[in-house]
Amino acid sequence: MNNNPDVHLTFLGAAGTVTGSKHLLQTPGLNILVDCGLFQGIKPLREMNWDQFSFPPQAVNFIILTHAHLDHCGYLPVLVKQGFKGSIIMTPPTAELAKLILLDSANLQEEDAKHAKENGYSKHENPLPLYTQEDVHHTLGHFQYQNDEEWIVLSSDIRFRFRRNGHILGSCFVEMDCYGRRIVFSGDLGRQNSVLFPPPLEPDRADFLLIESTYGNRLHSKTPAIDQLADVINECMNRDGNLLIPSFAVGRAQELMVLIHELKKSNRIPNVPVYLDTPMGEEATTILEHFPQWHKLDPKTCNAIFAEVKMVKKLDDTFNLIKNKERKIVIAASGMLTGGRVLHYIKEYVNHDRNTILLVGYQAEGTRGRALHEGTHELKMHGKYFDVRAQVRELDTLSGHADQSELIKWVGAIRNKPERIFIVHGEPDAAYAFSNKIKHVFGYNTLIPSLRQDVVLFDSSKPFSGNTSGN
Repeated sequence: MNNNPDVHLTFLGAAGTVTGSKHLLQTPGLNILVDCGLFQGIKPLREMNWDQFSFPPQAVNFIILTHAHLDHCGYLPVLVKQGFKGSIIMTPPTAELAKLILLDSANLQEEDAKHAKENGYSKHENPLPLYTQEDVHHTLGHFQYQNDEEWIVLSSDIRFRFRRNGHILGSCFVEMDCYGRRIVFSGDLGRQNSVLFPPPLEPDRADFLLIESTYGNRLHSKTPAIDQLADVINECMNRDGNLLIPSFAVGRAQELMVLIHELKKSNRIPNVPVYLDTPMGEEATTILEHFPQWHKLDPKTCNAIFAEVKMVKKLDDTFNLIKNKERKIVIAASGMLTGGRVLHYIKEYVNHDRNTILLVGYQAEGTRGRALHEGTHELKMHGKYFDVRAQVRELDTLSGHADQSELIKWVGAIRNKPERIFIVHGEPDAAYAFSNKIKHVFGYNTLIPSLRQDVVLFDSSKPFSGNTSGN
């Protein structure tokens, strides 16, 4: 808690990178962390997950989650282990997905630590996971559910509400009234034309805005995703190949199943079997069905789509499916090839030019997905190198992130002139391009913060001439 009236914002993640989202708001009354994600990608980023949190965890009063992706919620068990005692507030679908994602993350870390010890490729004699499933269960006790569009009063001077932003199930941006000013945290903004979610709602006021910039320097293709997907599937099936789609288990996998269903229904692709090989993806699909008010699909359509897909449950089934010579479509996690069952398929499929690997989302720096995106001739997995002979295709129109034009449209909904806009959650090129675009279009004052940079927003003791009361 501050001993002076200044309200500070410290960028503890997603600054100069697309990962590790953590934004700490320090006020005279409360300390609030918006998002609490893991750093992913290149090794120097991943190693920061092991550092002591740079602010006393026990001094954080609340954590607010915009959504359940690992780069926004995956650090929670670490912070709880280090002493956080407060509430973690999120929407009901986010709570269900965060539980699923955190348990999966812990399980993978436990397996990786065990595998590293057994095969001797860790520099540590006894490698340990960052956190365990038991740590996750302790973290779940801090979860607090909150419906969107309802104001949550944190103190006499601070309140906030969630507003849907169309990125994944349960995802929202945060509007916070803080000592008379309105601070808006965009979270990850979704698309205008998602097959699963309505377009993001828009803020009408913001004195300070934190906005993501994942695709701040790019425009998504105007060709509909379903048309691009049809072309890729038909090309691959005509070669009698296997189509492997590395995918996020939450959100992207379900969108893919919807599109493939539509293509089969209209006879635009062969009636080949489709497999979903991610236990987390199967559970995420079930969670999607539990919250029909949060997406576009009616229950009957949901049942029809997901009944067509064969769920791969056990690891033995994964290896049996890899041996199966029939042409097929496999959707498997993880989406950036950082781990998970998809690596078993890659090892087998990447050597054969009849197969296709389809990238359907952002590929962060330092990931195998990024290497494929950049045209690498080989991939390293579990200590061995594999030649890349498979066809590598990309489908960016299926991205869950708004592109530059959609981001600009969202900023343009703000009726007042923000005092400052902070460009976060983007690699440097994307952040700088988006910052310049905002200055050109609106003339607004922007800042691209560096990691751990602390900014004084305002003096809470001074009267504010604006008005952020009401909606």
